[in-house]
Amino acid sequence: MTPAPQAAPHDTPNPLPPPLHGVRVLDFSRMLAGPFCTALLADAGADVIKIESPDGDDARHFAPRVGGESAYFLLINRGKRSLVLDLKSEAGRRTVHELARSADIVVENFRPGVAARLGIDYASLSAINPRLVYASISGFGQEGPLAHRPAYDIVAQAMSGIMSVNGPAGGAPTRVGESVGDLVAGLQATWGILAALNGRNRDGRGQHLDIAMVDSIFSIMVTALSQYLFTGEVPQRIGNAHPISAPLDSFAAADGHLIIAVANDPLFARLARAVGRPELADDPRFSTDVARKANEAALKAILEGWTRARSVAEAVAALEAAAVPASPILSVDQVVASAHAAARGLVRSVMHPSAGMTPVVPQPVHFLGSGELPVRPAPLLGEHTAQILGELPPA
Repeated sequence: MTPAPQAAPHDTPNPLPPPLHGVRVLDFSRMLAGPFCTALLADAGADVIKIESPDGDDARHFAPRVGGESAYFLLINRGKRSLVLDLKSEAGRRTVHELARSADIVVENFRPGVAARLGIDYASLSAINPRLVYASISGFGQEGPLAHRPAYDIVAQAMSGIMSVNGPAGGAPTRVGESVGDLVAGLQATWGILAALNGRNRDGRGQHLDIAMVDSIFSIMVTALSQYLFTGEVPQRIGNAHPISAPLDSFAAADGHLIIAVANDPLFARLARAVGRPELADDPRFSTDVARKANEAALKAILEGWTRARSVAEAVAALEAAAVPASPILSVDQVVASAHAAARGLVRSVMHPSAGMTPVVPQPVHFLGSGELPVRPAPLLGEHTAQILGELPPA
């Protein structure tokens, strides 16, 4: 794969250091939710020490592979240092306890109870360093009737309700096409860690954060929950259509599909003029958002009479000219090759010791006062073991 051209560095005179420069993270997590969280912290300048068993994170074994390394692992573990320890040994535990003395943050995603058995749980490490912010990520939380259950992303999606509203009308429940349970839990952990870190800096004491994948997905289902919690209506699967507003859906064109997104009356009037049917804005069936939703099938048939006579590019250009939100539906390769990706620096490149020049996808927020934040490659297994152990004070 050829990464998109990288954006030019922000021209920031006298840039500030990265926001998390000087913050140290002990990362016991593996696979995705925890590593995604700690990758975001590393992007912002934190020193993330990824503590791995001699076999390494399971994600190191995923395909595809480049230069003997997992591409999946390279993307999700950028910017970290790798320390190999046997956490079941007394020597490994002692090393962790010593590292905890100077750490600010701990992230783990063991099944509840495992960290305690290893002697690296919040109670053990906060006794050494009361200022630690300790984040535990799991499928169902540290407490509750389901806390004992293991959970992969698809289980969290199934149990959160999001699969029940995702998929074509009349079709089977469908998994969202990315691991949103892991990724959203990682995002929730990140903001929770930073909030707790601010409280620690104010009050002098850290705390234990309990992040559940199921809870994390459930909390972002704003539209579905607004329907059920306030009306008692159980949301159903409706494909690409919006459950409240219309027209907000995918529409067939002569050579593919495009998106049209209209959620208020003035915008609909612009759309009606753009498709040569200005009278639609005064039609009682379509004059309000509620009416348009109630008559969505009739409205879609009218609009597709216009879109099917045009290519996707022609339809999108005409709607953009009328200031109506519309877009093509891009494939991943089209996004990577786009001018937007290049201008925004969505894909950057780093030199990896065995994989060579590889693409990375850093966190997308631009810290304008800090300029372009540096990106570093994912580590080889145990690459920094000697370096990190050498930083510890003499026994």
